[in-house]
Amino acid sequence: NCPPPPPPPPSSKYVLMNRKQKKTIRYVEEGSYTKLKSYLRKHSDLDINFSQGKKRRTPLHVACSLGHDVILLLLLKHGADVLQKDKKGDTPLHIAAEQALINGKIVYDDLVVPLKRRCPEAMVSPNNAGITPQDLLQGINHISENKDDEQEWQEKLFGECQDEFFETFGQYDADYLFEDTDEEDFQDWADRIRQEYINKQNANAQRLASSGSHGKRKKKTEEEERANREMHEKLQREHEEYLARAAQKAEETHLSKKRRYEERCVATFSKDTASTATTKLGYCDIPWPAPKGSVNEMVNVMLHGADRKDVPVFRKLLRRQQAVWHPDRFAQRCGARLEERDKQKILDTVTALSQELNRLAQSLR
Repeated sequence: NCPPPPPPPPSSKYVLMNRKQKKTIRYVEEGSYTKLKSYLRKHSDLDINFSQGKKRRTPLHVACSLGHDVILLLLLKHGADVLQKDKKGDTPLHIAAEQALINGKIVYDDLVVPLKRRCPEAMVSPNNAGITPQDLLQGINHISENKDDEQEWQEKLFGECQDEFFETFGQYDADYLFEDTDEEDFQDWADRIRQEYINKQNANAQRLASSGSHGKRKKKTEEEERANREMHEKLQREHEEYLARAAQKAEETHLSKKRRYEERCVATFSKDTASTATTKLGYCDIPWPAPKGSVNEMVNVMLHGADRKDVPVFRKLLRRQQAVWHPDRFAQRCGARLEERDKQKILDTVTALSQELNRLAQSLR
């Protein structure tokens, strides 16, 4: 059910905003998904259904007018009102419908569908001229007609998974991008241990020589045995510490790769800015999980940290990645932006990723 309609806007010509509201509007206009998400989490008491400017539009109106679909999903998650009207009586769904009329099916899927899903009643909400979003969308009703059940289910699945992918982005908040120039690698460790062992042996030999033992090697004394035992324990302890550091370093590297991958996905696929939507994409511009790696290495980065024994959670993560790399969905979002010289290579890699993810999904059944 839709939330109750908000109170009528103030009668004054201008609606003043406080500092928090100004910053919220700025992030929405910039399409800064990560900043807006962090800001709304920090200021959980902020009512995002405020109106501003001469047009008295809410942040959700602004997101729809600029085509920021990821921002729209974030605002809906934080309670944005789909029925709230601006000065002309337009709801955000009116604005989204107008954008869909201009830009076609992709904008319809990205803006209109999430708003309809959240509040179906908004489709028949009239503006001051008596026009409803349903009236505006009559010209493109063919978009959702004549679809079989399987196709509708697939589109719903991809939409939900992609929404969740962008909404859950940012779970790796720690910054693992650092370079420890003093870190001891395996070869350094091995050389140091070897040198310590040689020094210890030389010290023992000198001690024996100074005690007048120039003949046959005498039986090891209790002190020598204790020294050797301590050396062995030290070697074993340092080796275990090295393995632990190496494992920690590898984990930090994997997390860093996954975080960079998710950030690049948002930057490339979310259409946060007008320039992003028109920028041409070469092979190196696609947010591959492992740019120089194999398909299996890419999939390992995507799924890093997932417990494959927890089948429901692992399947959910797989579906999210299937939605991002589905060839048809990828072509809809980026097909027109691909550099011609790299287009076939990009599409082949996307298809290979999708097939590997589908194979993993099949193995769970």
